[in-house]
Amino acid sequence: MNYREFGARAKETLVLLHGGGLSWWNYASLSDCLKKDFHVVLPILDGHGGSDRPFTTIESNAEEIISFIDEKCGGSVLLLGGLSLGAQIALKILCLRKNICKYAIIESAAVIPQKMTNALIGPSFSLSFPLIKNRSFSRLQFKSLHIKDELFEDYYRDTCAIKKKDMTSFMKASTSFSLPQSAKSINAYVHVFTGERETGVIKKSAAEISRLIPRCKTQVLPGLYHGEFSINHAEEYAAAVNHILKLEEGT
Repeated sequence: MNYREFGARAKETLVLLHGGGLSWWNYASLSDCLKKDFHVVLPILDGHGGSDRPFTTIESNAEEIISFIDEKCGGSVLLLGGLSLGAQIALKILCLRKNICKYAIIESAAVIPQKMTNALIGPSFSLSFPLIKNRSFSRLQFKSLHIKDELFEDYYRDTCAIKKKDMTSFMKASTSFSLPQSAKSINAYVHVFTGERETGVIKKSAAEISRLIPRCKTQVLPGLYHGEFSINHAEEYAAAVNHILKLEEGT
């Protein structure tokens, strides 16, 4: 797994995991907001633009990041965060290593398996995947994701770099993901953010995460779509990070 790092390594570390089909630039603006006060690590998930290996499973990505934290961060970090697929991987990390971080931010995570969607991924990708490198088609897809315009070139470059097998694999993994009962032993303070305009699955998933994880708080973000918080509102996200740290530390 490849990583992008920002800020001084001597400072406390935040690890943020990008969404499916995106890459480290998911958090580029946010890193600019946080790098003065923190060491920010942005892994490039397997099978994505800039990665060094194919995507296999959510668990294998989680294990790779745990190994990185063990080797480079002394076995724990201050905060672990993720968006969508990255949030699912973050949750898996927390289940595998309950003390790996003090705080976690879970944005737009689905933890309720979507059987129909999962079954249709193979057939639908067979039809649509050849169009991904078409710039006009990619622009339409990009617009539907509600990502700020300045990131289109990053999106287009890295989407074109994703292989069909990898995209199918991580989409299938994401739509079949569920949160295990071991989540009840997670020790981190977990904050779950969902956009007001998210799908019902994401909203129900937030309630399920809150039900299972003991120290968990949820917040609905008015007017926002899937993933908009971290990608389009970096300053507000950074403010939320600092608020969470002060809130839980009682300062």
